[in-house]
Amino acid sequence: MPPMEQQKLSGRPLVGQAISRLEGYEKVTGAARYSGEFNVKDLLYGYVINSTITKGKIISIDTSKAEAIPGVITVFHHGNRPSLAWFSMQYADMDAPPGTPFRPLQNGEVKYNGQPIALLVADSFETARYAATLVKVVYTTEEFQTDLIGNMAKARAPKGGLATFLKPPPPKPFGDFEKAFEAAPFKATGKFIHGTEHHNPMELFTTTTVYNGKGKLTIYDKTQGTVNCQLYVANVFGLHFKDVRVISPYVGGAFGSGLRPQHQLFFSVMAALELKRNVRVTLDRHQMFTFGHRPPTVQFTRFGATVDGKVTALNHEAIAETSRFEDYTEVVVNWAHMLYPAQNTLFKYNLVPLDVFSPLDMRAPGGSTGLHAIESTMDELAYQLKIDPLELRLINYAERDESTDRPYSSKELRKCYLQGAEQFGWNKRSPEPRSMRNGHKLVGYGMATGIWEAMQLPARAAASITTEGKLKVNSAVTDIGTGTLTVMSQIAADEMGLPLEDVSFTYGDSKMAFAPIQGGSFTISSVGSAVKAACNALKKKILKKAKTMDNSPFKSHKIDEVVFADRKMISIANPSVFISYSDIIAANDHKVIKSVNFAMPKALKLKKYSRAAHSASFVEVEVDEELGTINVTRAVTAVAAGKIINPKTAKSQILGGMVWSISKALREETISDHRFGKYMNMNIAEYHIPVHADIHDLDVIFVEEQDDIVNELGTKGVGEIGLAAMPSAIANAIYHATGKRINQFPIHFDQLL
Repeated sequence: MPPMEQQKLSGRPLVGQAISRLEGYEKVTGAARYSGEFNVKDLLYGYVINSTITKGKIISIDTSKAEAIPGVITVFHHGNRPSLAWFSMQYADMDAPPGTPFRPLQNGEVKYNGQPIALLVADSFETARYAATLVKVVYTTEEFQTDLIGNMAKARAPKGGLATFLKPPPPKPFGDFEKAFEAAPFKATGKFIHGTEHHNPMELFTTTTVYNGKGKLTIYDKTQGTVNCQLYVANVFGLHFKDVRVISPYVGGAFGSGLRPQHQLFFSVMAALELKRNVRVTLDRHQMFTFGHRPPTVQFTRFGATVDGKVTALNHEAIAETSRFEDYTEVVVNWAHMLYPAQNTLFKYNLVPLDVFSPLDMRAPGGSTGLHAIESTMDELAYQLKIDPLELRLINYAERDESTDRPYSSKELRKCYLQGAEQFGWNKRSPEPRSMRNGHKLVGYGMATGIWEAMQLPARAAASITTEGKLKVNSAVTDIGTGTLTVMSQIAADEMGLPLEDVSFTYGDSKMAFAPIQGGSFTISSVGSAVKAACNALKKKILKKAKTMDNSPFKSHKIDEVVFADRKMISIANPSVFISYSDIIAANDHKVIKSVNFAMPKALKLKKYSRAAHSASFVEVEVDEELGTINVTRAVTAVAAGKIINPKTAKSQILGGMVWSISKALREETISDHRFGKYMNMNIAEYHIPVHADIHDLDVIFVEEQDDIVNELGTKGVGEIGLAAMPSAIANAIYHATGKRINQFPIHFDQLL
């Protein structure tokens, strides 16, 4: 049905409206219960014990003093762990990279510092935590390597595997890069170093496992994938999938840290099955640093251009850290040729296996790292050419994706540049570095481009019309705080022509309709498309039932000849002809009408196109000339991401990415002492992130973008794109303010003194 006809019959659509999050009241009043807050009777508490060496073997574990403490139940370790099913399996979760996933308590081998080596179970958390300090472990140590920069000579190509589906390797070379670069009259090169960053969502990782008897479990877990954790637990412990139920109704931040099942899930389930009791395991803030980090990465760029600014040669190479047991990869070097149509390219990505835990996806993985190098090199090229940085990007604007020789399904990046620049006041920029001041502070303007691939994965949704004529929809998808509950409800309400209060969307339960892990900015496109598909199928069932009713006026109607609005099915040709949902249900013997449907990406159609969200960030910084302190005073990010289902929740996602950009560029860093092979600032006090006083005037623009190819909804997702452009825009603004090009993140004030 044409949109205007739908609007005439059903009023203003909910999709596109800035609706506040439906679960907001529960969260701000404390009514929302997270994985560690469910009241469970007869509950035991587990506390994880971590290794204090980086590499070696456990000779002995003395638990006698700990087990003498009243309230201590037992201590699990490699010497007494129960037998498990998973040790014959290569993969235990759908997000595992190539290699062999780490298996807690498999043996006495220590692979990295902080490795979980035991679990102490007691009748209270405080008892478990104290008694854990009394467990004495004797080790033999071995030589280890944790320094990426000191071991770059050992870099090698990543191993292939299923992970390449979501993380493709670097594109093949085009033309003759070395010859083109040598001949280019203007050249820009750079070496970029990114330090380690660790996930620190507000909610700690907690699992509460309820033992229901006969191997049946109900698990409350902090996760981005209830189905993924269900599969993991069933595979690891040899259980039937239907006997494992994973529930995660609220998640207090995740950003990638909850994509893979974490250690507390394994330990909680293991203890519950062995003790036949309910067990809760929580990782404390210090233990959050034993997993889940963005890998340190070293990058090299060489860009060449003609005198009029046309980029002719692009070279981007990256070397990143991984563990000894898995090849974790990121898409770091694939972006430059998607943005800039050079005819000569060379891209390389290699890994250095070290004695660390496997890195983990962290918001805009690879993209926020790689785009810093790309966009700072473009900025350097602009200054050499004496061309405005924005103008240089417009000169090299790619109308299609040259890296794959495909058109984009849609691309409104040019509008992002122009609308963002106008909103920011880019034309007020003085081109020379150190030429703008505010009292004793140097002022700098910087801009950069962002890109993130728009993906869709298979997903399922169930929809039903209740006996009261209301709509119920469900999916196993989680809501990690992005507004998933709200936007899915908006989509469903519009499809069925119902007010929002008549729609109930339930989620976060592995027993519900299948959903993939929530990440990669593909949730709205994947699960939202499934919701739409389920509602469309439901409408066909409603029409079919209406045709069987006595004296039905819809006997000859086809599905495209009716509209579903105002709690009714209405004839388009004659709106006075209608039937209410409640009357149809009554005719169905008061039984609900339901449908469960998959939404699948249209692979053959999509293969012909590149699909991506784009952004442009404009930043103002002030740098104290004497102290070197940096303050981001203003920033604007313009985003083109297809249809925006809810501008309010989408804006919040971009604003969150902009705050994180300040953190990534100026604050956030886990510091290692490679003599000991361990992180030294494993706490929030010393792991610096922005506070309220660091955040000033941030603004978001959504550029109108119509995409009829990418999926049924025309959406591209906005989770990652908010962090793609702004970190490099901050670095470029610092150069404009000071004349110093700092290519190491985070940028410390002492580098500017």
